[in-house]
Amino acid sequence: MTSFFGSVFWLLVTLGVLVTFHEFGHYWVARRCGVKVLRFSVGFGKAIWKRIGRDGTEYWIAAIPLGGYVKMLDAREGEVDPALRDQEFTGKSVWKRIAIVAAGPGFNVIFTIAALWLMFMLGRSDYAPVVTATPDSIAAEAGIQPGDRILSVNGRQVSTWSDSMDAIGNALLALTPLPLTVRHADGQTNELVLPLDRLPAGQPIDQYFGKLGLRLAPPPAVAGTVKPGQPAALGGIRSGDRIVSINGQPVGDFDSLGRLVQSAAATSPRLSIGVLRDGQPLTLAVTTTWESLGGQPAKWMLGVAPPPPEPATVKYSPARALGAAFTTTWRNTRQTFSMIGEMLSGHASTKNISSVIGIAQYANASAQMGLAWFLQFLAMVSLSLAILNLLPIPVLDGGHLLYYLIELVKGSPVSEQAMVIGQYIGLVLLFSLVGWTLFNDIQRTLLS
Repeated sequence: MTSFFGSVFWLLVTLGVLVTFHEFGHYWVARRCGVKVLRFSVGFGKAIWKRIGRDGTEYWIAAIPLGGYVKMLDAREGEVDPALRDQEFTGKSVWKRIAIVAAGPGFNVIFTIAALWLMFMLGRSDYAPVVTATPDSIAAEAGIQPGDRILSVNGRQVSTWSDSMDAIGNALLALTPLPLTVRHADGQTNELVLPLDRLPAGQPIDQYFGKLGLRLAPPPAVAGTVKPGQPAALGGIRSGDRIVSINGQPVGDFDSLGRLVQSAAATSPRLSIGVLRDGQPLTLAVTTTWESLGGQPAKWMLGVAPPPPEPATVKYSPARALGAAFTTTWRNTRQTFSMIGEMLSGHASTKNISSVIGIAQYANASAQMGLAWFLQFLAMVSLSLAILNLLPIPVLDGGHLLYYLIELVKGSPVSEQAMVIGQYIGLVLLFSLVGWTLFNDIQRTLLS
């Protein structure tokens, strides 16, 4: 499956699952509040399958799989049979209407917790947060050394690369000094501070990460895989050998191995390579070849692949996974509102917001990484959908809730004229947001 079609497929899966669950929340609470539901549709457009339930509700699967909707008996949309007036939406108390409208975002939060719970029980494969810093970067100036293991970020304990980057990414929105606890390669623990306040405000977060200069530490110079028929194999190097020198020059990690091979082979393709095999030193003669692979520029090839980074898996018992799901949901809720606040204040760039293009790309990438990663992705999008819908913008659930809160205060419903004006304002705001996020993703794609 190509990247494009994979992105489209997993976007449809994401929207289909999350929007349907959102609408099911409206449907489920409406039924329990005594409101007649005329139609529950998965997708939009013409029905490709439908049936009528015992309660008279039409259940549809529609042709356009981009979400779904619930149609309730509503006097604002036409005449209501007098016999059904007690099942009509606007005739219900304001508290019941609030419950029905809030149920959509509420069910998205429930989905978030459930997806994270399952993800933590299945176990999410990741890498250990063993890092290094690029020269002259903020991380290097703060004291990050090659092989440092991040133990905590701003007091939050982390055990994986992704968790540490998530915590640092949230701090990059605020641009305040960030305390880190690291354990150096020699076993000593140290407290460091990343001076994020030195970064300029209002830039996309990927640019901040570039200036921060923090990355996974390169693996040791160990032959993880020796490719058959290539120079290393022909010269006697075996999988598991630790390469310690090239033409007498010491080798530190796999990155330095690559640099030394290129510089030494440029003088003579025949290299003297020192290795440690089962603790015993050996010196092997290897003749490199000048090749181009996969359309990349030609270079001197040794034929050795590095070992994988140190693995780290987050996996909990059902009870602990449930607690972690609640904690993660609450933390990400606070982070999302913090990001909104930082963008409104101008500290954070609005270019950090993604449209359906970005969501589709992330959906495909997470799906390729496995079920646990895709569940985490679904959870985060579901939470974002809940928060977005609660914003006090007419046409969104939050806008309707605002109307009902005004009704509680003034003792009567908001006038129909005010609601119509609000709908137009809401549509303008919503389409402006969609247009801006599409522009962000198209620009990001063209520049990448």
